[in-house]
Amino acid sequence: MPHKLVIVESPAKARKIAEYLGSGYVVESSIGHIRDLPTSAADTPAKIKDQPWGRLAVDVDHGFEPYYVVPRDKKAHISKLKSLLKDADELYLATDEDREGEAIAWHLLDELKPKGIPVKRMVFHEITKPAILAAAESPRELDMDLVEAQEARRILDRLYGYEVSPVLWKKVMSGLSAGRVQSVATRLVVDREKERMAFRSASYWDLEGTFDAGAGHEQRMFPARLHSIDERRVARGAEFGPDGELTEKAVRAGVVHLDRGRAEALAAGLRDTTYDVRSVESKPYRRSPYAPFRTTTLQQEASRKLGMSASVTMSVAQRLYENGFITYMRTDSTTLSGAAVGAARSQVRELYGADYLPDQPRVYASKVKNAQEAHEAIRPAGDSFRTPAQTGLTGDQFRLYELIWMRTVASQMKDAVGQSVTIRVGGAAASGEDVVFTASGRVITFHGFLKAYVEGTDEGGQKDDAETRLPNLDEGDRVSAASVSANGHDTKPPPRYTEATLIKELEEREIGRPSTYASIIGTILNRGYVYKKGSALVPAWLAFSVTRLLVEHFPRQISYEFTARMEDVLDDIAGGRRDRNSELAEFYFGSGDVEGLKTLVSELGEIDARELATFRIGAPEDGVKLRVGRYGPYLEGDDDGPFAGKRANVPDDLPPDELTVSKARELFENPAGEEIELGEHPETGLRVVAKNGRYGPYVTEQLPEDAPKKDKPRTSSLFKSMSLDTVTLEDAVKLLSLPRVVGTDPESGEEITAQNGRYGPYLKKGTDSRSLESEEQLLTVTLEEALAIYAQPKQRGRGAATAPLKELGNDPVSGQPVVVKSGRFGEYVTDGEYNATLRQADSVESITLERAAELLAERRAKGPAKKTAKRGAKKTTKKSPAKKTAKKTAKK
Repeated sequence: MPHKLVIVESPAKARKIAEYLGSGYVVESSIGHIRDLPTSAADTPAKIKDQPWGRLAVDVDHGFEPYYVVPRDKKAHISKLKSLLKDADELYLATDEDREGEAIAWHLLDELKPKGIPVKRMVFHEITKPAILAAAESPRELDMDLVEAQEARRILDRLYGYEVSPVLWKKVMSGLSAGRVQSVATRLVVDREKERMAFRSASYWDLEGTFDAGAGHEQRMFPARLHSIDERRVARGAEFGPDGELTEKAVRAGVVHLDRGRAEALAAGLRDTTYDVRSVESKPYRRSPYAPFRTTTLQQEASRKLGMSASVTMSVAQRLYENGFITYMRTDSTTLSGAAVGAARSQVRELYGADYLPDQPRVYASKVKNAQEAHEAIRPAGDSFRTPAQTGLTGDQFRLYELIWMRTVASQMKDAVGQSVTIRVGGAAASGEDVVFTASGRVITFHGFLKAYVEGTDEGGQKDDAETRLPNLDEGDRVSAASVSANGHDTKPPPRYTEATLIKELEEREIGRPSTYASIIGTILNRGYVYKKGSALVPAWLAFSVTRLLVEHFPRQISYEFTARMEDVLDDIAGGRRDRNSELAEFYFGSGDVEGLKTLVSELGEIDARELATFRIGAPEDGVKLRVGRYGPYLEGDDDGPFAGKRANVPDDLPPDELTVSKARELFENPAGEEIELGEHPETGLRVVAKNGRYGPYVTEQLPEDAPKKDKPRTSSLFKSMSLDTVTLEDAVKLLSLPRVVGTDPESGEEITAQNGRYGPYLKKGTDSRSLESEEQLLTVTLEEALAIYAQPKQRGRGAATAPLKELGNDPVSGQPVVVKSGRFGEYVTDGEYNATLRQADSVESITLERAAELLAERRAKGPAKKTAKRGAKKTTKKSPAKKTAKKTAKK
């Protein structure tokens, strides 16, 4: 039966839209991307493998033409879509209204190749019945400028990743990845840690007093801090530089740096002082509402207020959007439609009264450069808003909807107004010095929008609704000091980035697209370049090595300015103002004085991998170096220094700025952090050491630094009866012989081996495993004993399934109970559908439901585990199946 075929990305979205369109329409999902560039040599089409650019799957010599492949697990679905298309009289491509969505629509069109039927591009920014019906009535053509821009981004990222990553494999460590934006984000985190490492704290003192305005004042007591001595301002933390010294500007201004002795003497000299009010300065306070959410501000606020990571925020928002609760969540816009403004104003009047409603609607212009496409801000869906209580939502979906709803309603409310007051009181110390204290206060007389919503703050910030009341004083009034005390302070290093502040930094520097920030942060965490300590992002030493290589050998590509400029280029391509191929050619081949990526990679010259992975701890005379090895970071003493001949592992969770010389000394002196050399292996001649690792004590051989990357050292855990204090070279040689060949079964001819596993010692013959009673049997069991064990009936199973290690509550996305379990490869969290392994910084004891939800969201975003299989491939056809929007003359 003829029908109109509508294709969207997700099944949830398809179900909702099908409800609204009704009969006559068939709505099916593409289940995300239907094809992409091949991800391995096995996926690469045979016809291009022999080409110089074959591994890139981008023909750099002929217009940067990409070769796409359809994953095998998507082929059956493509066949289903083609079958549905046979009976269709119209095709609607209803993917998201952004560059990625436009590209998915083009891929569908290019792959399905509809014949003889109209093809329409259906776009909407919310999944409500009026919006869907309006979109079906008013389709547009596919925008090929957006497709070109998205494809240029994909090719740029491909060229960068596939050319630079192999350099990291050779010179830093195998398995690493470089990314055009991810590497810059990693550099930001590393650079901040370097600032913290170089930071020198300054100690400074001041006075804090509590003053009494007298019995005639309702607000009688008020606090104040020392401002000046003899008209010279007293130093505060901002007057000191990262070197711990007063800044040049502060020195020129004659700022007074108080030490403890002088501060305490001054406080003692003020015990009998009477004070008069020197000045009262009052200013009107006015705060306008915050703009409605866009992608980045939603991620930042969800992090501050709800403790959600960027990936969890976007995962929850995706479900709210697909189920018709909010508008599209990937947007740079702060604009609200006329209907949305009306809905917000209606709720202001209903919930807060007409006094809180401004005479005219508020209009917000986007402050984001090159704000992408014509989206609205993120807001509740529909022409009338449901209050959070009316939605029926629970868990994180309720909390995030409530945040979006409050912010949207507040954006259409009146300003908050009040008064800010600064009072200065002065008096003479016993020493004759004239001292002035300052008190600052704020009173909000009309809260306006703050009744509905107050924005969160980063570390040390003051909330917009904070009030400090001061007594109503006039110049010349007398006040007394109830107490005056000296207080010491130390300047603090710049705070580490959190997800919220890193997103803010990336956006302010105009690096990357806001829609990609969640995946960028997820990538640098998953790759081990960065880990979390609380909410702070801490770089691993591995990130230091990678960043050093990129800065020294790819300075342009890793620079903040260049990465931001590339976003302008992509925006110009999207707007038809630049030519895709010209920009890709300049990036890859270079032009004029600008070296292209290909030249940089092919003419790298000599790179000292050892030097690249070596970092000095403290001063040269301290004699301590840190090296980033293939098994993690370790300390090494200089040959002529106080720690000569010593090595010690660096704990994985020790932040780089905390690795001081004194901490290094502690690690050298602590056997748990030091390698215990046992001697040379009598057969291989390799150095054998005992260590304490993440999973307990073990022995291992140490390969030479120039050993091929594919070579792996033999390693074996100590038996439970052994310890690092007592293990000998003889013990180690026996342990390294495992797994041990016991002999051959005379009947089957199969080899029997003795092995130690996660669940204890066992024998293995083919696929048949049998448990041993003790670890010592691994070294002593004979063939006869092994055959006797195999002659016994096999005991099935190891008992009942173990209980969860910890129950955390229900997952905010799936609604299923989340538990922590122990598996073959370590502890993991699961909601019954998806499993996510705990990371290095996680532990069973400390993990929370929020952290588990974050791990599950990252795992869920990767989709179901894929089976290894060969994939079909094809070269893209010229992008001509859809009408192209009018193209402007490209210019550089």
